[in-house]
Amino acid sequence: MKYLVILTDGAADEPIAELGGKTVFQAAKKPNIDALAKNGCSGMLKTVPDSLHPGSEVANMTIMGYETEKLYQGRGVLEAAAIGIDFEPTDLVMRCNICTVNDGILVNHSGGHISTEDAGQLIELLNEKLADDRVRFYKGVSYRHILIIKGGKNDFSMTPPHDVPGSPVDKVMPKPNNGKSDTCDLICDLMRRSQAILEEHPINKARKAAGKPMANHIWPWSAGFKPSMPTIQQMYPQIKTGSVISAVDLIFGIGRLGGLKPVMVEGATGLYNTNFEGKAKAAIEALKSDDYVYLHMEAPDEAGHEGDVKLKVQTIEDIDKKVVGPIMEAIKTMDEPVCVALLPDHPTPCAIKTHTRADIPFILCKPGMKPDAVDKYDEESAKKGSLGRLVLTEFMQKMME
Repeated sequence: MKYLVILTDGAADEPIAELGGKTVFQAAKKPNIDALAKNGCSGMLKTVPDSLHPGSEVANMTIMGYETEKLYQGRGVLEAAAIGIDFEPTDLVMRCNICTVNDGILVNHSGGHISTEDAGQLIELLNEKLADDRVRFYKGVSYRHILIIKGGKNDFSMTPPHDVPGSPVDKVMPKPNNGKSDTCDLICDLMRRSQAILEEHPINKARKAAGKPMANHIWPWSAGFKPSMPTIQQMYPQIKTGSVISAVDLIFGIGRLGGLKPVMVEGATGLYNTNFEGKAKAAIEALKSDDYVYLHMEAPDEAGHEGDVKLKVQTIEDIDKKVVGPIMEAIKTMDEPVCVALLPDHPTPCAIKTHTRADIPFILCKPGMKPDAVDKYDEESAKKGSLGRLVLTEFMQKMME
């Protein structure tokens, strides 16, 4: 038996007036996903422990079978692992967005979706102006980068920038947990100084002249230290080899620490214009050699963060046509049976433009498992599925049965 997870990041939603009271999944034309539901079993899944925030890092680790309350150390360390940064157990590692701030307001979390090439030049400038023996910035993808503080203390609270678009910056800056934190003071100083530095770069001057959002402010968040994680193979003996396919460093980081090979797809952007067809082909090829394939698609989540209902519907329809359809056709010709799961990691409702911890609908289509009566896939239909409500690692356990 081989195992494939098709992860539609942030795709779950709430009823939307623009869609006549339907959710995105209910409104989208998705015959292949609905056929998967008809041939499998459905249910609802709690992906985020009550003690942790509903981030993609927590939810994806849970779906892979990890007990996140014991193992989660922050998003930054996972993304640092993904891009091969060598850091010490005493280094405090953070995800560091390049954002857009205008007149003291956090406009967006992505610097207007700045390109990786342009962002790399901004990271070089930040290291030139702000780095020292303790502080160092590392280039990631697009607006997603890493900040490491040697000997830093994790004694403060940080807010993910995608949770607070439109907020005054001073209201959502990092805050010490117990009244005083030298590390927090250092990070806030770096954030404040970054704006004047970044706005002087020719890239941002050109963006401003062209009417584009400037990538003019750093936003560190999700701090943590080097985690100690077993591999997926150690947790689940059925799996000897595995791959992870994504456009997001975070997912590659979880995969690397979990013993999965990263598969890069040319043209994979993490947005609506990603190379869906290329990702499907990569998953089909990976299934020929690996026992477990984790296919992650970020596009619905980004559309949810933008509050773009039409775009979010389009991403689901694209995934159905360009990913699920070709994969299911290819599986029919494979010599070994394949268990297919399809689910989001968390909802990203367009109305609020951020993640929630609500349960998500899932499909499990496993050879030998008798299909239930659910014949379409959405948040309401899945509640009637025979698999009921699963909690956290129960999903991976059910998949491996």
